[in-house]
Amino acid sequence: MSLSYDSSGVRYDQLDPFKRACQQAARRTSVALGAHAYREPENTRGESAYLMEADDHFLAHVEEGLGTKNLVADAMQAASGRCFYREIAIDTVATIVNDLITCGALPISVAMHAAVGDSGWFADETRMRALVDGFAEGCIQSGAVWGGGETPTLRGIVNPDTIVLAGSAVGRISPKSLRITGNVKAGDAIVFLASSGVQTNGLSLCRMIAESLPAGYLTPVADGDSRIYGEALLAPSVIYVRFVKACQDAGIPLNYVAHVTGHGWRKLMRLEEPFVYEIHAPRAIPPLFRFLMEKGPIALREAYATFNMGVGFAAYVDPALAGKVVGLAAAAGYDAWVAGTVRKEGTRKAVTIPSLGLAYDGETLQVR
Repeated sequence: MSLSYDSSGVRYDQLDPFKRACQQAARRTSVALGAHAYREPENTRGESAYLMEADDHFLAHVEEGLGTKNLVADAMQAASGRCFYREIAIDTVATIVNDLITCGALPISVAMHAAVGDSGWFADETRMRALVDGFAEGCIQSGAVWGGGETPTLRGIVNPDTIVLAGSAVGRISPKSLRITGNVKAGDAIVFLASSGVQTNGLSLCRMIAESLPAGYLTPVADGDSRIYGEALLAPSVIYVRFVKACQDAGIPLNYVAHVTGHGWRKLMRLEEPFVYEIHAPRAIPPLFRFLMEKGPIALREAYATFNMGVGFAAYVDPALAGKVVGLAAAAGYDAWVAGTVRKEGTRKAVTIPSLGLAYDGETLQVR
């Protein structure tokens, strides 16, 4: 029997209606922006970042959480004696700022939220210092200041042996023409930027798989990957801020971008307007994801609907500019390639991967 993300307790058919209800209720509060000389631009609700519009700039705000990846770090420290909290902290910053840049905002300030069940969690000097150093490194990679945070002790809510990591960021778009609006057209090229691995989504399912392995996180990935399972899962996420900044500095318009996290490759159709996003050049499945599919087992369709499968970020650009965008990404240190094309097929909304025989229609992604 194949595993699914639902079986790990993460059910988007239950989470997404709550998110949509929040969006609908939140719209009623937007009148408050007027007192601060801001207004709510159209189509910001349901996107990865919330925008506030002034006459000459936009402000963007994001709140994001790491999820359960730090439980993998805890298990690996117990099994191997190695501390991975520097990587975990970079992951936390990455999941925040990678959402922020999807509107074209570059991060200015990032704040940490670190909730524990017992303040004794911070008594482990090595772990605490790794968390601090990693969060600072993530901010440096993002070009942002670490502006502060909150460290509540929530006895009875948070397990005393664990920490809940999250945070927020504020960014600015100036001039306003740098806003990424979703100006996608039929024929646009889809440029993929590689991930470092699972990054920050699907970890609940990854942990389930570890529980079924005799050696747990110490199991070799093999198949061209020399790492053990826990090491591969804990590779720090890629931060894509430099890519967006490079395109802005070069005057290359990004018609739309997607941070490929929850919902896997279905996230490629987050834009509300119906298009078919045809991926004609998917790369071979990386060894870590082949390991997950085999050990789960996880079916091919479920894998691409849950994990990033080696793709952390996608940009939709004029096809005449695609080669230059790939070059800018490479110059900024990213692994990028032209992977697909945007098509218009009436009112159909879908992500298709013809070489794999996969198609995800619009109703499989209901985040608005």
